[in-house]
Amino acid sequence: MHKMIVVCAGDEKNRFDREYYTNVHLPLASECWKPYGLVSAEAFYPATSNSDWLSIGVYTFKTAEAINHALNAKITEKIMADVPFFTDATIIIRSHFTPF
Repeated sequence: MHKMIVVCAGDEKNRFDREYYTNVHLPLASECWKPYGLVSAEAFYPATSNSDWLSIGVYTFKTAEAINHALNAKITEKIMADVPFFTDATIIIRSHFTPF
């Protein structure tokens, strides 16, 4: 399995709707990317309020190639168009992670 980390970077001045991200955006990403090999999508949130990360999304795909195919798919435009509904923070794809 291969993981892609997506971070919403910001601070207390940025709008971020955790409920929307968890209950609407992650299921949307799952629906759109499942045909491309997405296995799971999870949300994690910083334990402290003074973090410069508002959320951490962990997207697990079957292969590294599946991540690239999903990111380059036309359907990804639908996922990205949903972002303004839950945040005005900066979205950063941190990396593709593979097991040691």
